[in-house]
Amino acid sequence: MKSVVARWLAAIASLWLATTAHAQDFPKHSITMIVPFAAGGTSDVIARVVAEQMSVALGQPIVIENVAGAGGSTALSRAARAEPDGYTIAIGNAGTSAATYTIYPKLPFTPDSFVPFAVVAKTFGIIALRKDFPAKDLQEFIAYAKKNPGKINLGHAGVGSSNYLICKSFVNAAGIDVTLVGYRGAAPALTDAIGGQIDGVCDAAASVSQAINEKLVKGLVVGSTVRLATLPDLPASAEAGLPEFEAQGWNGLFAPKGTPPEIIAKLNAAARTAVESEAVKKRFLDLSTVAPDANEHAPEVLRQLVTRDVEKYRKLLADDQK
Repeated sequence: MKSVVARWLAAIASLWLATTAHAQDFPKHSITMIVPFAAGGTSDVIARVVAEQMSVALGQPIVIENVAGAGGSTALSRAARAEPDGYTIAIGNAGTSAATYTIYPKLPFTPDSFVPFAVVAKTFGIIALRKDFPAKDLQEFIAYAKKNPGKINLGHAGVGSSNYLICKSFVNAAGIDVTLVGYRGAAPALTDAIGGQIDGVCDAAASVSQAINEKLVKGLVVGSTVRLATLPDLPASAEAGLPEFEAQGWNGLFAPKGTPPEIIAKLNAAARTAVESEAVKKRFLDLSTVAPDANEHAPEVLRQLVTRDVEKYRKLLADDQK
């Protein structure tokens, strides 16, 4: 019996030493960051900005892989199945990593399938319209929508995306009936709004602000308590007469369950270095996006955001599930 116990303890010690050595060597080659949407949207832009600086901190390239479909659940299914060795990570948001559990109740993964390791960005939701839409401000838009129930169509990045949640939050706050049109990402939806194929989009400032500034679409409102420096003419929801519309979101990084704590610590440190870099701060300013505060870098902060938003969007989307 003693020899069996000794062999068992030796095996445990050997496994621990191997894991520790692996973590110390990490990373030895490139890392894949899965983005749950098509290229060009908010999550994709933020992922590329952050990944570039994380690569510098880690000394290895981070390769972006866009996996669109099912509001992000296709991508996160792949991430959940990945080897928990730190070489596959994913970027998520309140849609893909919280609301999705209400929208798609039979997913092959749960919040516990991932290790949240870093908040990397805080975002602001915007409603923008095709430039020739017959409403000059929010109150005119709401009045028009109430006179034409179901006839206005707003595009988003797919059911379950953060943009979909922006749409739902806006429609509920305004008390209007509009048609929501899902796309495989924010960029295709914005392209159709610019072309006049749809009436408008629910999007984050990171991907729609340039089009607003270039007058390709007409900004209607930002779901924030204050105006954005990059869009000084776009009213915040409270001043526009709709304080109930709040659309401040987040982007965070996740690894598969079972990823060693030592590797999680290295990834977290690299993410923190990235978002504190001047390169990321400057790019985020251009994108009307905010880096996390000094007290928001710990992995536990992202875990708490996921827990909070799972419940928040379960209530918001309750009517959709009836």
